[in-house]
Amino acid sequence: QVQLVESGGGLVQAGGSLRLSCAASGLTFRNYAVGWFRQAPGKERESVGAIRWSGTTTYYADSVKGRFTISRANDKNTAYLQMNSLKPEDTAVYYCAAKFTFGLPTGREEYDYWGQGTQVTVSS
Repeated sequence: QVQLVESGGGLVQAGGSLRLSCAASGLTFRNYAVGWFRQAPGKERESVGAIRWSGTTTYYADSVKGRFTISRANDKNTAYLQMNSLKPEDTAVYYCAAKFTFGLPTGREEYDYWGQGTQVTVSS
């Protein structure tokens, strides 16, 4: 059974940093692309970014480019989302997702497995 578990969310002041983790089990993690998404109250779930199976290629939404960094440790079955210079508009539930592919999917409809989400709140 595939399971993705996010952790590391919390409350942080504007300008601060958080690192989210996405721990995967029940799959051969190195064969999967990982995407990060977020959903704010009353809004649709949107892409934050994604990372290819090898970790060599990443994609970022314009809203987070230069502030967020996605990485992964295939030996630990874990992906990470480092968030710096956080803004109040980054407040949302953050989700990781996985897809069996050697490509770099960016749309939420492309992903097969999802975590339960972790809340990130940025105060002004």
